[in-house]
Amino acid sequence: MARRNTNRRVGIADVAEKAGVSHATVSRVMNGNAAVDPGIAARVRAAAAELKYQPNPVGRSLALGKTDTIGIVVPDLANPTFQAILRGLSIAAAQDGYRVLIADSSEVTSEEAILAGEARRRCDGVVLCAPRMSDAELEELAPTLHPLVLINRTTIATNTPSLSVDYGQGIQELAQHLVTLGHRRLVFLSGPEHSASNRQRLVGLDQFRKEHPEIELDMLYGGSNFDSGHESTEAIIASGATGILAFNDLVAMGLLSGLHERGIRVPEDISVTGFDDIPFAKYTTPPLTTAAVPINELGSLAWRRMREQIQQAGDASTQAQDEFSPRVEIRKSTAAPALKPAS
Repeated sequence: MARRNTNRRVGIADVAEKAGVSHATVSRVMNGNAAVDPGIAARVRAAAAELKYQPNPVGRSLALGKTDTIGIVVPDLANPTFQAILRGLSIAAAQDGYRVLIADSSEVTSEEAILAGEARRRCDGVVLCAPRMSDAELEELAPTLHPLVLINRTTIATNTPSLSVDYGQGIQELAQHLVTLGHRRLVFLSGPEHSASNRQRLVGLDQFRKEHPEIELDMLYGGSNFDSGHESTEAIIASGATGILAFNDLVAMGLLSGLHERGIRVPEDISVTGFDDIPFAKYTTPPLTTAAVPINELGSLAWRRMREQIQQAGDASTQAQDEFSPRVEIRKSTAAPALKPAS
């Protein structure tokens, strides 16, 4: 009698032969089809258990038309804000048996559409986190990615939930905090040119100018990472401003480091604020005043909005628009200005 090769992977044909059923019946049982006779289904599962049969995940995905995977495209995975959103998304998705495929566009806008398309072909849905592409590109791309969830962007595309933060209001509240302390010369270290959240900050600051014409508010490019904040140090000192609004916490931290290296004291000589309240913000020297964004909650809610779409399987649904308001966290990097600006 021929011996079965023990190194060969046990397949669906082996289970079908042992259970005395067709390949299709085994497939239906393994995929949880309730239409199979319970007695036959029990026989198939017993045969599978005896043979230690493990369904091929690729074949199962093809048969079911689903991968139990979603993709997320982020502009910069080195940014702790996007890491926290990803963590919240991954933990929530895992509780429902889903995994997350990650793509990092590295702030290259031309890569986003390509990465998003590739992710959608490999996954059951896509989360676009703070995409840098233009509004026109987003409107054209969104219908091809459904199910789709947007973070920090909105679209007119139907059935596309979006999660956003009121960055305009948050930056105004930080500016108001500095003015209340007595600062009259402010600088905003702006973020990436293609960042929608940066545009919202600029709109908020335009409104702030209208309400506070007595305040001098200048703009300097600050980027989105630690290095760009550090590199802005000389320009900040030369500006003569006493209150600094950084695009995010990373930029603020880079600036704190640069000011310390040049002997400029914070907050005695100059006050600095960040944005996002990443986990390290309260451990800087001094602890950073910032606007807190519920970044973990953004990730978990993104999964809930994605799950709703997957479960509806293409049925029409209400377009969810969730907006969060930042909360100003006052710490020790801000104080009343000195009598004379630092030199």
